[in-house]
Amino acid sequence: MGKTDIGPPDFRNFLPPIIKKNYGKWKYHRILEPGVLVHVSETGKEVYTVRMGSGRLVTVDFIREVCDLADKYSDGYLRFTSRHNVEFLLTDKKKIAPLKKELAAKGWPIGGTGHSVTSIVHTQGWVHCHTPATDASGVVKSVMDELFEYFGSHKLPAQVRIALACCLNMCGAVHCSDIAILGVHTKLPKVDHETLRNVCEIPTTIAACPTGAIRPHPDKEKKSVIVNPERCMYCGNCYTMCPAMPLADGEGDGISIWVGGKVSNARHTPMFSRLAIPYLPNNPPRWPEVTSAIKNIVEVYAKHANKYERIGEWIERVGWERFFKLTGIEFTPLHIDDYKLSTTTFRNTTQFKWG
Repeated sequence: MGKTDIGPPDFRNFLPPIIKKNYGKWKYHRILEPGVLVHVSETGKEVYTVRMGSGRLVTVDFIREVCDLADKYSDGYLRFTSRHNVEFLLTDKKKIAPLKKELAAKGWPIGGTGHSVTSIVHTQGWVHCHTPATDASGVVKSVMDELFEYFGSHKLPAQVRIALACCLNMCGAVHCSDIAILGVHTKLPKVDHETLRNVCEIPTTIAACPTGAIRPHPDKEKKSVIVNPERCMYCGNCYTMCPAMPLADGEGDGISIWVGGKVSNARHTPMFSRLAIPYLPNNPPRWPEVTSAIKNIVEVYAKHANKYERIGEWIERVGWERFFKLTGIEFTPLHIDDYKLSTTTFRNTTQFKWG
């Protein structure tokens, strides 16, 4: 079969030789220190991983510097993780110390393994996305600055995975992260009737709404649409189809904080994040309200959780009522999902007793 340019290339062509030779034979791994792991094969071979934190948006110069280090220490191989870490895969244990020294000299942090906070996975934000309710890189930078001591250490009871999605369409993995930062719109799309009739297809604009909130304008002469506020969930899908329906709003847009999500592991089924703080304002460039709220949750969790308990498991053990009391987060009517269409979803109740 001839080669085409459709689909990704075969990943096996890019594996380091030691990984390829021991594929499917890795018995276990250990974390030697924060940011450094060793994987041991049943053949006795070992590969050492040095994990370095990185931003999501990087320069070509940065990548060239990283590649130079890979050529020098890991036979030209490295990998970028889904959380924007850079991992150097070493076959010689003696190279770990000099590699760490060079990374430290460049100011590139090592960590993000085990019981720590790793790099925050996030979406595009104001840099690129067309429907963001908040920035992504700016918020993440501010939060990680506050939590930096937990990146290169193992002070926490278990790993803490943080994610940011700049709108509720959630390109980021906020539904299954220990702490989720979610941008929220709170104002309806602003319909520019004059522009809409000239640049948008009304049928596709109506079809783009997942809740059926958009209807043809009752005045057929306008050749436009209207939005039912009772059904709109501020997702911005209409703006994706029709640029005459922007919903970004300087005062209405903000951030909500969700907690307790995780993927499954050997001890527990997967858990979905749940609402902890309904709304915090966008306050660039450092988002003090958001950074303070997240640091408070992390530190209360670190103080009260048992070893190996993820945030969701800790809350499940102590109860949501106690979570709100310990963190000092106010429980408000906004925590109760009374959205008109929520009766068809699993979130038609807060799922816990209060009082």
